[in-house]
Amino acid sequence: MSTPPAVIPGSMSLVITIVDGRDTLRRMLQAVRGQQGAPPLQILAPYDDSRPDIGAMAAEFPEVEFFSIGRVETGHPIDSAGGQHELFDRRRAAGLKRSTGALVAILEDRAPPRPNWCATMARLHEELPHAVMGGAIESASTDNLNWAFFACDFSRYAPPFEAGPREWVSDVNVCYKRRALELTRDLWQARFHEPEVHWRLMQQGETLYLTPEAIVDYKTPYTSLLGVLPERFQWGRLFGYIRARNVSPLARLKFIAAGPLLPLVLFKRHADAQAKRGQGARFWQAAPVMLPLLCAWSAGEVWGYITRRG
Repeated sequence: MSTPPAVIPGSMSLVITIVDGRDTLRRMLQAVRGQQGAPPLQILAPYDDSRPDIGAMAAEFPEVEFFSIGRVETGHPIDSAGGQHELFDRRRAAGLKRSTGALVAILEDRAPPRPNWCATMARLHEELPHAVMGGAIESASTDNLNWAFFACDFSRYAPPFEAGPREWVSDVNVCYKRRALELTRDLWQARFHEPEVHWRLMQQGETLYLTPEAIVDYKTPYTSLLGVLPERFQWGRLFGYIRARNVSPLARLKFIAAGPLLPLVLFKRHADAQAKRGQGARFWQAAPVMLPLLCAWSAGEVWGYITRRG
């Protein structure tokens, strides 16, 4: 395990997960550049040899630490959904290892923060004792496919909602006190798995706190449902794999047995959540797209439980 760099008091590190890159990443970094009242920032943009184009952006954004983690051998083909997710996880881990902030945030290039994001997270961490602050995620997509993708992943984080402790916050919009990283350092040396890290923190007595004040705007570029389904399957499989290795064998069997009902349970949960937000009509408009997405995720999650492989 590598020796962590010295922490700079009063500063914040932003680890940017590069998913789409190029114009998407440019939009994200421009949003970071426009932050108002932010503490001193360290902006980290790790990439690997599969995306050599990212390093070329350094001249445009000299305030950002672009750094390559080299060639990454992945368990799945690098151009598959599984291989891509592994690259995202490894980039996050590399950014966390290089971070020097007393606060360390993870953001995704698909979800640029609003201008007061850094100042808000810094203020909340100063006011509240909680180790983990998750923020709200708003959809910036209007078409059915990309809105449904957003709703499947982020309904529980979409405003309006009341601030308070939660069992889940998202690594698309999260900020940690330094102690949270030290308590979980052994878990994310190679790959950052959000559920595993957060479960460990809750077991240690830490609180995941969700705030509607720190907002990011999430937008995806998908154009084909068939192109998205393999990704949903693989991401569900990864979640099932992570969960399977953190629960008892009996709980794992219960999850497997409940698998056929999972798409319907998720569908109802999302329908209820959107109705509470006043988005019931929008939900049913996107339902023909959302149901296949939920079925693909559910199949992957159950397969992860069965195989215990991500």
